[in-house]
Amino acid sequence: MRLRALLETEALGLRLLGGEDELDRTVRGVMTTDLRDPSRYLAGGELVLTGLAWRHVPEDSEPFVRILASAGVVGLAAGEAELGSVPADLVEACVRHRLPLFSVTEAVAFATITEHVVRQVSGERAGDLAAVVDRHRRLMTSGPTGGGPEVVLDLLTTDLDLHAWVLSPVGRQIAGSDTPLPLGVGPALAAEHLAASRTGRRSPHRVLLGGTTYSLFPIRDASRPESAALAGTAASRDVRESVLSDWLLAVEADAGDWPAARLDLLQGVTQLISVERDRRDAARTVRRRLAQEVLELVQAGAAPAEIAARLRVAAPVLLPGLGAAPHWQVVVARVEWDGGAVESGPAAQALLEEILVDPTIPADSMAAAAEPADRIAVAHSGEEAIALVPLPAVSADVPEGDESPGLHAETLLAAVQAPLSGGLSDDGRLTLGVSAPVHSAEGLRGALEEARHARRVAAARPGRVAAAGHHELASHVLLLPFVPDDVRRAFTARLLDPLRDYDRRHRAELIPTLEAFLDSDGSWTRCATRLHLHVNTLRYRVGRIEQLTGRDLSRLEDKLDFFLALRMS
Repeated sequence: MRLRALLETEALGLRLLGGEDELDRTVRGVMTTDLRDPSRYLAGGELVLTGLAWRHVPEDSEPFVRILASAGVVGLAAGEAELGSVPADLVEACVRHRLPLFSVTEAVAFATITEHVVRQVSGERAGDLAAVVDRHRRLMTSGPTGGGPEVVLDLLTTDLDLHAWVLSPVGRQIAGSDTPLPLGVGPALAAEHLAASRTGRRSPHRVLLGGTTYSLFPIRDASRPESAALAGTAASRDVRESVLSDWLLAVEADAGDWPAARLDLLQGVTQLISVERDRRDAARTVRRRLAQEVLELVQAGAAPAEIAARLRVAAPVLLPGLGAAPHWQVVVARVEWDGGAVESGPAAQALLEEILVDPTIPADSMAAAAEPADRIAVAHSGEEAIALVPLPAVSADVPEGDESPGLHAETLLAAVQAPLSGGLSDDGRLTLGVSAPVHSAEGLRGALEEARHARRVAAARPGRVAAAGHHELASHVLLLPFVPDDVRRAFTARLLDPLRDYDRRHRAELIPTLEAFLDSDGSWTRCATRLHLHVNTLRYRVGRIEQLTGRDLSRLEDKLDFFLALRMS
């Protein structure tokens, strides 16, 4: 709005004392102050209201007006209640600095002027932003890309002074306006949003964290009719099908007293972001198909050469530019709900794509990462989601069984337990299983079985979210009669497949060497004699076995593991 419009509004009781040529200035805000220097609170474009309590002598007017003009204030309105009239020294100072000056009659409260300005400015901004958002909507629907959610969030900042962030279900920042959320706030907001969604509370959900109020808006699936979902008709889907995979929009503001027009505008913004997410999901179709093809080959018992060929196709898609063939890990996830038939496979698939971005980095500090989720291939079979995670190949001197590289169940659990528990409420569970890294197609089947068994171990634990890793599958449990055959096979494959693969490629006879070494009770001399080898050659082979498996054949525990694996193979 312009200053002239204020002067023409009789109810505001304004009288122009100077600056008639500047009445076309645009008012972008209003501020009331009696500070001598209010510059730290000014952003430019404000109409400043003052009761003149800062003025003790005539010389005070010049520095006060100079500060306002330098800060970009568009006008000054002085109340008459303090001094009975506006002093001439203030009028002269405003003339020198070309700052329009108004007097406010004692009968009109500053609150009346403030409310009028805020209402007018907010309405105009909302209208302007609605037009811009509408243009952006047309761009996104007609062109190959609309620039991503960052474009819309920038509009919220520049046109409505609203800071907003798009968050994943676990609080990872997907997009943001100008500054990242404080540490820990993203997961906390996600937890509050999921809990509110499960209770059926109407959005936006308002949350107070660290003295700041946030309003949370769900970003629903663009392919799902919004009206049906809100109306709760028979056509609407069970909220549990998507609650763990939907994004949310967090706005740093209290939307409790927003007019309907602004709420509608924010709902439009969430629809735009929903369309953008739908595009990203479509772009992940290739990676999902690659994962599905590899896993189908693995489960069907395909030849290792066929699986390896498919992995070579997948590697450059998931890790472009990587020189060496990567190692792989398998993560299995399952979401289960009490009662009722709830389709959870696709939701578990989308959830894995979010939480496996990089669990070694806090979920709310990954805004700078460029689509890291695009390096993960996730398939789903029934209610189970299976992720094929590529890892950069470790150097030759790092044992494959080393615990340092790759994903760890404890890290995943720490990243998702708090935010997702609210969405699971009292009728849902998420269980995760993580395999050890493997470096060949031969080891992939064992990794899949290992991840599945680890997930079953997690399912036996309490809590709404549970995870288990390969290191928790201690070899001694294999002696227990209730352990399934596939678990025994998984253990054997992970321990012996690297040696079998090496033997096939190099004819190194590591498996026979291992058997002879164990049968000789670890005696270098007896074993070398039995194999007709020089002791140094035997030491080289044993060293290669230890390097490929990450085990130490001088340790009793590792000897026992190899003994069991060989007997069960």
